[in-house]
Amino acid sequence: MLVRTLAATAAMSALSLGFAVLPAEAAPPARTFKNCTELNKVYKHGVGKPGARDRSSGKSVSTFVRSLALYNANAKSDRDKDGVACEKA
Repeated sequence: MLVRTLAATAAMSALSLGFAVLPAEAAPPARTFKNCTELNKVYKHGVGKPGARDRSSGKSVSTFVRSLALYNANAKSDRDKDGVACEKA
């Protein structure tokens, strides 16, 4: 309750001083890469959904970047459908 009161007071003070209170901007859309070679230049070990586990036949990769938006933008590159695109040890 006190936090809401303080936030409302701060917002009214900003408006009375001529400041506009604007909502935070939306995050930019996740970058889509042409292929795994391009993706691995930026994300060395690949990208995956939060909670995904690599199911490759070799050594399992766990150091990939976890980002649902980035994975969804590059899901076409997840050939084994394990939730990790372009995994690379």
